[in-house]
Amino acid sequence: MTYLNIAEVDSAAVNLSHAYPGLCELVELPETSIEGVACHALRMGVSSDGDRDCAVLIGGVHAREWGSCEILVDFAADLLEAYKSRSGLRYGRKSFTAAEVRTLLEDLNIVVFPLVNPDGRRYSQTVEPMWRKNRNPAHAPAGHNGDCVGVDINRNYDFLFDAAKAFSPTAGVRVSSDPCDPQVYQGPYAFSEPETRNVRWLLEKKFPHTRWFVDVHSYSQDMLYAWGDDEDQSDDDSMTFRNPDYDGSRGLAGDTGYREYIPKEDLDSATALARSFSGALHDVRGTEYTPKSSFDLYPTCGTSDDYAFSRYFTDDKKEKILAYTIEWGTEFQPQWAEMEKIIKDVSAGLLQFCLSAAAVAR
Repeated sequence: MTYLNIAEVDSAAVNLSHAYPGLCELVELPETSIEGVACHALRMGVSSDGDRDCAVLIGGVHAREWGSCEILVDFAADLLEAYKSRSGLRYGRKSFTAAEVRTLLEDLNIVVFPLVNPDGRRYSQTVEPMWRKNRNPAHAPAGHNGDCVGVDINRNYDFLFDAAKAFSPTAGVRVSSDPCDPQVYQGPYAFSEPETRNVRWLLEKKFPHTRWFVDVHSYSQDMLYAWGDDEDQSDDDSMTFRNPDYDGSRGLAGDTGYREYIPKEDLDSATALARSFSGALHDVRGTEYTPKSSFDLYPTCGTSDDYAFSRYFTDDKKEKILAYTIEWGTEFQPQWAEMEKIIKDVSAGLLQFCLSAAAVAR
């Protein structure tokens, strides 16, 4: 086996829904990609009760990070087969009992959306391996193509989207308003892209009781939690992304002028789940992943995890979502023999993450 193309990723989700009809539901996303590709997610759980706590896991956002799709497809297949066969799961030196598998699918809904950006993945696999963005040509200046095509999906969410206004000029935030930036062009406005609107639909419409969100990326061997715009603090709730008094101050490491507020109980919960993921992953074969805030990697805005976590703070009628980004591995496209090991690592981490979340839910 090797990396899946976009048809194979989608077929895997469809085939799992047919093979385990009592355990999962195929979810068609409301918008096709720019190039007309229909996208699917898979809800796993013995009950389709809309009030059940939900964990949403997405992947395939950045086109060149090929293994994210495979991680989520294998994670889903392993979990469904173990439940059906009433068996446990073992990844290297880390094992899970049959009772733990039952807990996941009987206490939670787990949603996997393995391929958010099909157009970008296809282009990366057939034309330009290091392509990162989607393939939307609509924002390119007249007469331009090449790097001027596409938007970085993970800069297109509604969180501090106006970086020039929100951040210090010297912050070095990893985002660009230049359509010809080959890496981190954010798009003309938040949710300008069908890919981000599909993720928003999952959280807002289809699974409004989502309480945990994980975006699977590569690379750096980290488990990242909010926030990404500045260092975390739990003492001054006036220092918040909603407060325009701090515009122009965000994004500087080590200063006291601004640090992003996160309630202490949320920070404690977020770090505990990140440690549970990293601990289980380590148990597989001894690989070390670091739990840390997204900002500790580098300052960002418009990302999926910050958007998912921020929703509650802009509207407390929405479910509070603890949100994460996994950065697996040490390269974007490892040799397949290594990728198979990474799949086992991250699958174990995700299983433990969901088990720890289920314990909180009870």
